[in-house]
Amino acid sequence: MHPNIIYIHSHDTGRYIQPYGYAIPTPNLQRLAEEGVLFRKAFCGAPTCSPSRACLLTGQSAHNSGMLGLAHRGFQLADYNQHIIHTLRKAGYESYLAGVQHVADQDSKIGYDAILTRDGIHNKQVGAVVPEVENFLHQRRKGDNQTPFFLSVGFVETHREFRKASWQEDERYTIPPAPLPDTPETRRDMSEFKASARIYDQGVGNILKTLDDLGYSENTLVICTTDHGIPFPGMKCSLTDHGIGVMLIMRGPGGFTGGKVIDGMVSHLDIFPSICDILEIENPIWLQGSSLLPLIEQKQSKIHDAIYADVTFHAAYEPKRAVRTTRFKYIRRFEERKQPILPNCDDGYSKDVLLENNWGNRENDSEMLFDLVFDPNESHNLINEKAYSEDADQMRNLLFKWMIETEDPLLGNLPIQPPRGAIINSQDQLSPNAAVTIID
Repeated sequence: MHPNIIYIHSHDTGRYIQPYGYAIPTPNLQRLAEEGVLFRKAFCGAPTCSPSRACLLTGQSAHNSGMLGLAHRGFQLADYNQHIIHTLRKAGYESYLAGVQHVADQDSKIGYDAILTRDGIHNKQVGAVVPEVENFLHQRRKGDNQTPFFLSVGFVETHREFRKASWQEDERYTIPPAPLPDTPETRRDMSEFKASARIYDQGVGNILKTLDDLGYSENTLVICTTDHGIPFPGMKCSLTDHGIGVMLIMRGPGGFTGGKVIDGMVSHLDIFPSICDILEIENPIWLQGSSLLPLIEQKQSKIHDAIYADVTFHAAYEPKRAVRTTRFKYIRRFEERKQPILPNCDDGYSKDVLLENNWGNRENDSEMLFDLVFDPNESHNLINEKAYSEDADQMRNLLFKWMIETEDPLLGNLPIQPPRGAIINSQDQLSPNAAVTIID
């Protein structure tokens, strides 16, 4: 019998949870890791909200899925039939949505068999989503429904606005993330992120307990991940590992048990083909990832020599692409503007600190090369260093080969035009909450 599949996804969490070694108590996620498999080097395909989810749910890069920007700002999939639920339906699955989905402007557009939660931002929070999930599972067990299901559970946590910190997240004893200076403001920002992570973890714990209580755990594949890095400067919407690095914990049938820790690089694009592999069904022709099962079965130590990621639109237009190997990261910006595109960074205490120190006038390089062994924080650009010229050429060639193979629209006429009706911020604005332009 095919396993049930529960896809639990948060907003903007990166890897900032307890199982990755951070001082952010998330005991339920820790339990999930100890019972399942944790991927240390998991990456999203695009470090912005809708494109990232589109990569996972269609198994292809954002520019191939059509999701070049945010769904609530007028972008959409080129073909909603490429969403994983339609492949699973052919394999006998029913599909359900609870909470955030973020790949369509309307939940009904995707094609779920049922939507468990009402629309509205407050109905996407843990406190509203979890009771609906629990009720769904109880009713299904009561009715003895044996049809396998795919359940997407999306939480707005840990997106801004964060929850207010409690005594459990004392800002005096908090350290901000690596790209940021240690100041009272950045510590306060991080303490509030930790409060949101605590709420998120409680929601995951309640779902896991319900699965246990109802006897669903043994035959349910739990996929727990997030869209991209945390919503701080230099992280979310960035192609460094601070932006594309994500938590990925899986537990259930297919060998996802035993507290394994995988060091090989993996991508969100690998989840769709992995599910096909577990179910022993044919991969749709559009999939671009690789199955995780060779890693789980310890037949291979790696499934990728390189992984790729892209950004085109977030709040504002910011076209850039990246390739990552185990040793190097190469990032290419395709925008003439050198200064930071500030509306693509969420507002908050940390952003205020950088703005007060003239962040808006700093310049970005068009090409960046980082040695991930000696510079894991990707802070020293080696692109013009003679000793690394051969490495730069190799990485540059890797990226452009991928762009050609995937028919990246950035190889055509620039700039890429947003769809009619899209909502776009000007690159000159400071905030994503500033006045926007609606494309005619």
